[in-house]
Order: sequence, then C-alpha cells, then structure tokens
Amino acid sequence: MSQASYFIEPDQLETLRNNENIVIVDLCKAKQYAQAHIPGAHFVNYMDIVKIDKPVMGLLPDNEVFSALLSGLGVNKKSLIVAYDDEGGGCAARFVWTLHVFGHETAVVLNGGLHSWANEGHQLSNTVPEKPEPSNYSLKKTHHHTATRAFIQTHLDDENVVFLDARTPAEYNGEKIYANKAGHIPGAIHYEWTTSMNPNNNLRRLPEEVIQQQLDQLGISKDKEVVCYCQSHHRSAYSWLVLKSLGYENVLGYPGSWSEWGNHPDTPVEK
Repeated sequence: MSQASYFIEPDQLETLRNNENIVIVDLCKAKQYAQAHIPGAHFVNYMDIVKIDKPVMGLLPDNEVFSALLSGLGVNKKSLIVAYDDEGGGCAARFVWTLHVFGHETAVVLNGGLHSWANEGHQLSNTVPEKPEPSNYSLKKTHHHTATRAFIQTHLDDENVVFLDARTPAEYNGEKIYANKAGHIPGAIHYEWTTSMNPNNNLRRLPEEVIQQQLDQLGISKDKEVVCYCQSHHRSAYSWLVLKSLGYENVLGYPGSWSEWGNHPDTPVEK
C-alpha cells in the first residue's frame, strides 16, 4: 500500500494486521469498543484528540498531550496508523488529519470503518490488547494542512480559494444555530460530508469518479485551494480526507470551524 493512500480496505488490513509496524486505533464510543472491536485495536477517546477553548471547539491538541497519546499507543516513526470508527469515518478522519498536521503522514482510515469490517465477515473481539511499551514519540504541530481564521478572512475574495461547508443544509442556511451568528462563510459551497459516502456499501467512500463529478459540478476543482470546515472540523475532516484521496493537492482543514467563525465579532456571514 502506498503512503499516498488515505483509505485502506478491510481485506488489505486483514493481511497487514499482524505486521509489527501497524497500529490500529478505534475511535468508536467506549461502549461499542467494549462490546466488539477489531482484534488488537487500541481505544482512543475522540475528546482526547481535540482541544476545547469555549466557545471554540475542535482545536488542535497541545504538542505534549498529543505526543503522550501517541507514545502510549506505542507509535513511532515507522508506524502505519489505521484509524476507524462506526460513523463512516468522521472521528477517524479527524485523527488522521491531526496526525498529518503533526507530521506523521503514514496514517489511513479504514474505508467503511467498523461497518465494513463487521458486515463483511471479519473477526471481532471484546478483548482489550495489552498496553504497548511507551515509545516516547515526540511531535510538534506544523502549519501544514490547516487554515486559520485570519487566512480565511484575507482570502474571502480570492477566486483561487474555495470554502467547502460540510455541515447540514439547515446549518449552512442559518436555520439551525450553534453559535452567536448563523449562516456560512461568504461564498462557501455546501457539500455535506455524507454526500461522498455510500450507505449501500457499508458507509464506504463512493467511487472516485462519482465524487469528482459531484465536486466539479459545484466548482470545487483540483486547481483551487480548498478549505474544509463544519462546526468543529470533525465532519469536514472526512471531506479533507476524501479530497486528498482524490488527488487534491491543496486542501486545508479549519480547526475550530464555525464554533470560532460564528462566535467571533469581526467575521462576516452569509445566509
């Protein structure tokens, strides 16, 4: 499997599962993990991979906190991290995006997550694997793969930059309000994160050509720099992953997303 991949199939993971460099990370709810998970997978609580500075949610974790988390999983420079969840990939994608921001780019999402794994006859376990030896892996966040509020504000009229809003239509239109201000970033294009998911194929990503057609029709083309956002860059982390898997080179995630933009006094909004 090439390092440029962003998704891995259950059959591929099955053949790689016992490789010493593979670290499988489960981002389902704790109850689900206790009930059934991929054998050997280590549980990570989603709230441990994000930082909250109310009212802003979904910020990047501190260097020390994230390094300690990875060290506790036994991750090192050679590790290929395979992340999965049971919601189609939002939590897993956020983890993989965060790893990329911190410079660990050998990280992929299991296509379809627990749904594809369980529904296609792969083994499940309720045994918690032994804790690995801490690896003392230390990472620092980079400025790659991220967009800041200031960056967005200075590129609102830039025709080479596209803002992809991955929220529901009601959030995008300002009917549902989860911040002081309702609506969307001016000029943002609505592409709900689940639009690229196939409910009839265990929540896998749709075929590349289908998604590419959807994006081209919306004007989200490969020659643009694309900034993905939602309420807290959870859903839009999946959008980031999907675009990267299609070969988009310039894709950024906006940590904080609408919880920052919609609560900041100096940000313009559209409905």
